[in-house]
Amino acid sequence: MTEHKPVSRALAVPSGRFNRVARFGGLATGLAGRAALGGARQIARGQRPKARDLLLTPENARRVADQLAHMRGAAMKVGQLISMDAGDMLPPELAEIMGRLRADAHYMPRGQLKRVLARHWGDDWKSRFTEFDMQPIAAASIGQVHRAPTVDGRDLAIKVQYPGVRRSIDSDVDNVATLMRLSGAMPRELDITPMLAEAKRQLHEEADYEREGHYLSRFAELLKDHPEFVVPRLHADLTTTDVLAMDYVDGVPVESLVDAPQATRDEVMRRLIGLVFRELFQFGLMQTDPNFANYRYQPDSGRVVLLDFGASRELGPHMAPQFRRLMHAGLAGDRAAIRAAILDIGFFAENTPERHKRLMVEMFELSMEPMRRPGAFDFAGSDLAPRMRDIGMELGSGRDFWHIPPMDTLFMQRKFGGFYFLATRLKARVDLSAIIEPYL
Repeated sequence: MTEHKPVSRALAVPSGRFNRVARFGGLATGLAGRAALGGARQIARGQRPKARDLLLTPENARRVADQLAHMRGAAMKVGQLISMDAGDMLPPELAEIMGRLRADAHYMPRGQLKRVLARHWGDDWKSRFTEFDMQPIAAASIGQVHRAPTVDGRDLAIKVQYPGVRRSIDSDVDNVATLMRLSGAMPRELDITPMLAEAKRQLHEEADYEREGHYLSRFAELLKDHPEFVVPRLHADLTTTDVLAMDYVDGVPVESLVDAPQATRDEVMRRLIGLVFRELFQFGLMQTDPNFANYRYQPDSGRVVLLDFGASRELGPHMAPQFRRLMHAGLAGDRAAIRAAILDIGFFAENTPERHKRLMVEMFELSMEPMRRPGAFDFAGSDLAPRMRDIGMELGSGRDFWHIPPMDTLFMQRKFGGFYFLATRLKARVDLSAIIEPYL
């Protein structure tokens, strides 16, 4: 892990189920009340307001984001996913507000933290450390991280899960979905039951730190012959379902490389994009969370640090052949083969309207542009991102479309999209055709 100063403050995590449900209820009531007041004002001025416009306001989005950040756990995590996956479907000011959930969360007060550690390590837990910094070096949706040197000479990063997270996952996910529907951020016609079930499953897995420790070790083994990457070493003797112990690894946030030399930015993105293809076509295992906070850079060694393997996902044996066929079709510019491969993967169904099938094919063809060009693709000098966003918004606006593809495909799409966005942010130049060629 790497150290940075948190910008949040200590705030106790509401851990009781009744307390959390009450907070959601109060938030929903507040949203409805403010919408009613706003509607009355507009009617008095002779206007005919739409319910969605009354509910989906910057003020309401700010209140939702602040409350989810306070509650943390699955509530905050789902808000983060919505801001990442549906950000292009929201008005810019609302996407920016919801994007605040991707920044540091509030962290536990010392008393609450000590009780959590005593529950897992025993009352004498402090005797294992020469020092335990009670101020976290990072705080996120499910847990916070502390630096702690041990008496036997290990320099550790200790991730501590917020109390009550696991018990509240199912109800939190349902309540956030209800809030999003109430706000108008999601269409009522969309059946999100499969997505909610998958969100609950994934969050239960992410909340199991012993499982994360397993995948931390798996990736360390898979990348042991790739010195350009650093994966922290697991320390199983201090790891439980709610506490994860690993090496403290120094580094700077990958986003801070915006001012680094061009060659550095290009090389970092070449490695990260190459790792995605390696995960898909070689490992059959992918860390599916493209959150930029999961990646660090070591200026002295030039190595990329990989963090947070809670969202690791085993890929089915069908995934690599399906995507290899799709990539071959895209590189060849064969629209009929692209369409057949997209249908096989499940991006759209047989009964999907023809217009939306065409838009999906166009979006994929756009995503293949960097791979079809010889030499380095300049992400900064391209209008690829806004063009893809325009098609995405056109797809999202069609109430007769709303099709949820298989979850493996959704996670794959999110990982690729996240790295394209990062490459654009870093203004990188990457020869994507050279990266993908060995896997095809």
